[in-house]
Amino acid sequence: MYPLAERTKQIAPFHAVELLKTAQQLQNAGHDIISLGIGEPDFTAPSAVVQALQAASNQGLSQYTSPLGLPALRKAISQYYQQQFGAQLHPDRILVTTGASAALNLACLAVINPGDEILMPDPSYPANQNFVFAAGGVPKLIPCNAQQRYQLSARDVARHWGPTTKGLLIASPSNPTGTSLPHDELKAIIEEVRRRQGFIIMDEIYLGLYYEQSPRSALTLDDDILIINSFSKYFQMTGWRLGWMIMPEAHRPAIERMAASLAICAPSLAQHAALACFEPSTLALYEERRLTLKARRDYLLPALEDLGFSIPVKPDGAFYIYADIRAFDKDSQRFAHRLLHEAHVVAVPGLDFGPVHAAHMLRFSYATPLPRLEQAIERMRVFLKTYSAAEAQLAQQA
Repeated sequence: MYPLAERTKQIAPFHAVELLKTAQQLQNAGHDIISLGIGEPDFTAPSAVVQALQAASNQGLSQYTSPLGLPALRKAISQYYQQQFGAQLHPDRILVTTGASAALNLACLAVINPGDEILMPDPSYPANQNFVFAAGGVPKLIPCNAQQRYQLSARDVARHWGPTTKGLLIASPSNPTGTSLPHDELKAIIEEVRRRQGFIIMDEIYLGLYYEQSPRSALTLDDDILIINSFSKYFQMTGWRLGWMIMPEAHRPAIERMAASLAICAPSLAQHAALACFEPSTLALYEERRLTLKARRDYLLPALEDLGFSIPVKPDGAFYIYADIRAFDKDSQRFAHRLLHEAHVVAVPGLDFGPVHAAHMLRFSYATPLPRLEQAIERMRVFLKTYSAAEAQLAQQA
């Protein structure tokens, strides 16, 4: 058999997938599994969006759009960014993509040359490394601690920037931590990167799911950042595969040319349906759902602490809590597997998100209705009363 390309060896697996497979097997066997593992909203697209899809389908609006996407949708995204995140931008700078994944892929292909080193925080979403690898780049994970909210700092940039470093790939709010970069720290980071003539790819996928003050886009600090966003999380359209990139005007011709060849366009019916996301009544519903997620966070965080988990940083966005399990065990893989098999609760061990905190951290997702969160807490309360790390280790060895 002919050999596969070397890049296939660089693509890291998502270890949580195996845990979720086991959870599904237990579910199929009749066990009631509560998943606090999946990074997907339990809400789905509002009825107005579904009706818009049906109307577009009935009208035959399923042909290719321009590579940039529907002009009306790009205009709606531009207005949304101005009204919600304080960023002024022309619709022509927006490229509608097949999910945020396609936007990340295009962004990396546009600015990364083979051998370029890209700085990223540890912990961070594992697939982001794979986009860098696919473009021929070399991701460099920088250990980030709770004192810096598990985010890169300007000091990190200055300390770790090397001769082959070309830029950063960062997210705010972040997966798995749910933490955001303070605006003053982000400004300092941008200054350090610009001083070195580098680039920033900024993941703002969870920016709409922010729970403290009014969120601001990184574009309010620098107009040349490559911004990635999506209809999956805040707009709850995960399987619709629709996202967007905001690009500097100078990059638009080249990136549009790539998009035309590599993707032709994002799904046209999904684009027509997404226009309904920006209707006032739909935005009001999304705001209700955001507050529902906030209420879940405000329940789950103290409930986990009451059980004995340590939450080093309070998450201010997304729908994740990054919890320290060292009060119970020093092996998050073992702990997560026992939690699944004995309490029938899914949480994601830290291994996928980087090596520094892998052994002692779990990611809990609260994209689950509040009654199920309450059930999960009670199951864990019973589970932890009898949990012994030493016994777990012996069982594992046996």
